[in-house]
Order: sequence, then structure tokens, then C-alpha cells
Amino acid sequence: MKPIKQIVLLFLLPVQSMLAQEPVTLDQCQQWARENHPVLQQKGLYQQIAELKKVNDATAYLPQVNLNGQATYQSDVTKIGLSLPNVNIKPVDKDQYKFYFDLKQMIWDGGVSQAKALVDQAENESNQQQVDVDLYQIKDRINQFFFTSFLIQENLKILEKKTETLSERRKLLESGVKNGMVIEAELDQLIAEQLKTGQDMLDLETNRQTVLAAMAILTGKTMQTFENLQLTESLLSVDTPTDRPELKLFERQNEQLSVSSDLLRKQRNPKLYGFGQAGYGRPGLNMLNTKFDTYYLVGLGFSWNVFDWKNVKRQQEQLRLQQQLIDTRRQDFVRNIDVATDQQKRQIELLEQTLKRDRELIAVRERITRSSSSKLENGAITTADYIQDLNAEITARLTFETHKIKLEEAKVNFRTIKGNQ
Repeated sequence: MKPIKQIVLLFLLPVQSMLAQEPVTLDQCQQWARENHPVLQQKGLYQQIAELKKVNDATAYLPQVNLNGQATYQSDVTKIGLSLPNVNIKPVDKDQYKFYFDLKQMIWDGGVSQAKALVDQAENESNQQQVDVDLYQIKDRINQFFFTSFLIQENLKILEKKTETLSERRKLLESGVKNGMVIEAELDQLIAEQLKTGQDMLDLETNRQTVLAAMAILTGKTMQTFENLQLTESLLSVDTPTDRPELKLFERQNEQLSVSSDLLRKQRNPKLYGFGQAGYGRPGLNMLNTKFDTYYLVGLGFSWNVFDWKNVKRQQEQLRLQQQLIDTRRQDFVRNIDVATDQQKRQIELLEQTLKRDRELIAVRERITRSSSSKLENGAITTADYIQDLNAEITARLTFETHKIKLEEAKVNFRTIKGNQ
């Protein structure tokens, strides 16, 4: 007898450990999974990239200084074709040297730098929103693992109660066998059912450990953290508007294309700048001076791409077509959301009706089991008959628990699809 008791206690250990752990909710699991997701690091990286671009954009109006140098030899030079008495004009040397600084100061760039800053900002917001979209996808996986594990957890509790009931029946049968009122075969049938129930619990626990291992990987927590899951029932409002991160991403992408179109337009605006050059070389600005000399020059300049063969117009048209593509993807996404939410809503209604029948069935099965228990004690039925009625009640309870958890899962899925969670 002792080995059997030890086996039953071994099966009950997982349930006992669940009771000792702090309860963990679905929201906690989702938050841990989000914080542990590698994609979350991209938010900080994208922000760093945006800050660097912002610093670069701020240098648009800073002076540009280039250091240049060259040494050349040319086949011919400018000559003065005059011959004057007592005047000797040396020809310019064919080997020439320059070492100089070029300075360019932007005065007005046509609004390009401001438009580019808006493009960089829109790009960062779009990238940040894409990270939110990627992080949102983890909710579906966590939901699946959580409800699968929670269903197993609750089934284990029901089987534990069955084990306790069988243990009580067993004590009565053992007493009957000792007193010669019950044959030992009846006791063996009960022991066999105990062992089978223990095996069912072991199978469930094995499956549960597999699911918990996956949750541990996704959340960065230990498996023991999820030994006692807690599901909180909540009211469901089917009229709440859709608030998915994908919809915000479509908006950010459209905004990015709009400011990019504005940047293209401003790139064709006239640009005004100042420039200067200071250097040392031979010759300097005086071409007739054959010695090394310093020199400088300053001035104002402007540039304007008057005619670009409609390149900007065609690029803007490409951006407009890309916006239309985004709009079609958004429409398709909204339509898929509507289909998915409708399916979940119908499943919720079906499960609510099913639970009503499950409760009625459990009540009937409880009465049958109590009657069988009394008959078994009076020797009116066999142990096999009692086990059959008990299993029917346990099956009804397991079915009810399954439908109950499936209903909560459907509600959570509905909110997840709508983006209201």
C-alpha cells in the first residue's frame, strides 16, 4: 500500500507547489515578455540614430572649410606680345603651385535643412512604431501559452479532487475487505483507477512543463514563476474602437512620405551662399608675379536648378503611389480585423450558451455520483459502476472548465485583435 501512496503523493507535488507560488496574471506575463524581447532594444537604437541625424542636420548652416593643394606643369602659359624699351616682362612659369583654403557659408538653403529634419523625425517615429508592432505580436504567443498552461493547471486540480474521492472510497473498501463484506477484486478496480488517474496527471504535468519552459524563454523568468497562474474574469465591450499599433504605423508611414515629398520640392529652391578662398602659391592672383605670394578672395553666390526634366515631379508621383499602397494595406488590415473580431464574438456567444448546459449537466452528474456512492456502500452496485459514474462527473467538470477557460481566452483574443488590451 505504501508504494501506491507514494506514487499518488508524487503526482500531487506539482499541484502543491502551485499553491505555494505567488499568483501570476496574464498581464504580468505579457509585460515580462515585452521587456525581455530583443526587439525592444531597437527603440533605444533608433532614438540614438535620430539624435545623430538631428546633430548633423544642425550643421547645415555652419561654414564648410576645405584644405586643398596642387602642383601642376602646363605646356603653355599666357604671354604678353609686346616689346617695350628697357622693360623686361618675365613670362609666367609653366610649373605652378597652390595651397589654399576654400570657405563656403550657406546663407539660405531653400528650406532643405528644415525639411530634412522633419523627414528624419518622421522616419524615427515610423521606426519606433514598427517596434511597437513587432512587440505586439508577442501577445498572441503569450496568450496561447498562458491559457494552455492554465487549462492544464485547472484540470490537475479537478483530477486531484478525484484522487481524494478515490482515496476515501478506497478506505471504505479496504475496511470491507478486512471484514469480509467486499471481495478484493472490487478494491483492485479502485486501485487501478487511482493509478490511471495518477498517470493522467503525470501526462498533463509533462505537457504543462513544456509550455512553461516556452513561457520562461519568452519572459526571461524561471519556470517556477508560472506554477500558479491566475485568470481574472473581465467584462467585454464589443463596441470599443480598434486601436491596433499597425494602424498608427500606417499613419506614420504616410506622414513620412508626405514630408519626403516636401523635401523634394524644396531641394529645387534657389540657394544663396557666401564663399571665400585664401592661399599661398605661385603665381598668386597676379599672374605676372613669378614669385610665391599669398592671396584671398571673397564673394556671394547662388544656385538654382531651373529645369530638372521633371525628375522631382516624377519622384513625388512615386511617393503618392506609395501612399496609395499603404492605404490599400490599411484597408485590408481593417477588413481582416473585422472578420477576426466577428469570429471571436460568435465564439464567445456560443461558449456562453454552452456553459449554461455544462452547469446543468454537472448538477445531474453530481446527483448520480452521490447515488452511486451510497449504492456502493450498501453493496448494490460494483466498483466498476461507481467508477463509471464518477468518471462521467469528472468528464463533465473537465469539459465545463475547458469551456470556461476557452470563453476567457476568446474574450482576451477579442481585445487583443481590437488592440484594447
